[in-house]
Amino acid sequence: MNAQSPKTTTLRIIGGIWRSRTVRFPLFDAVRPTPDRVRETLFNWLGQDLSGWTTLEPYAGSGILSFEALSRGARHAVAWDSNRVMAQALKTSAGAFGTPAMEVHHIAAEEGLRAEKRFFDVIFLDPPFSGDSWGWLLPACAALLKSGAFIYAEAGKTLSPPPPLTRYREGKAGQVRYHLFQKP
Repeated sequence: MNAQSPKTTTLRIIGGIWRSRTVRFPLFDAVRPTPDRVRETLFNWLGQDLSGWTTLEPYAGSGILSFEALSRGARHAVAWDSNRVMAQALKTSAGAFGTPAMEVHHIAAEEGLRAEKRFFDVIFLDPPFSGDSWGWLLPACAALLKSGAFIYAEAGKTLSPPPPLTRYREGKAGQVRYHLFQKP
């Protein structure tokens, strides 16, 4: 067994006050960061000014969506990852940015969602494509949304929003389908 640390890579933030700054994270096969073009589309849909918003990223990976939201004025970003190394990298990146607004936990999404009691303006979902967690994941996240809030979801297939969510926007980039659902 190889005990070496994983290689690291970087992503650049594409908008807001941290535009062009980079986020460094370990490179694992399961980590599939949202590409620049898709992030640009997402934040055009949400708006460039997220002042005062709170966000949740249950499968944070690189945490790039949380950092993008904070860069655009989000008040607080909660990021979870079940991989201890990834969670530590998120904490390190938040420290490098000097932001106390990023709350990071080493926890599995399902466990975190069962325990979470706060409500959010947007939840970013990008679970591993190898599983099919959407049946429980979308309803669990919908229960944590404020009225009028959004769920952004990346999947290898087209998703249908469960009640009370409605389809707001959707797109496709390569094999990835991305969706923005809204809670009325």
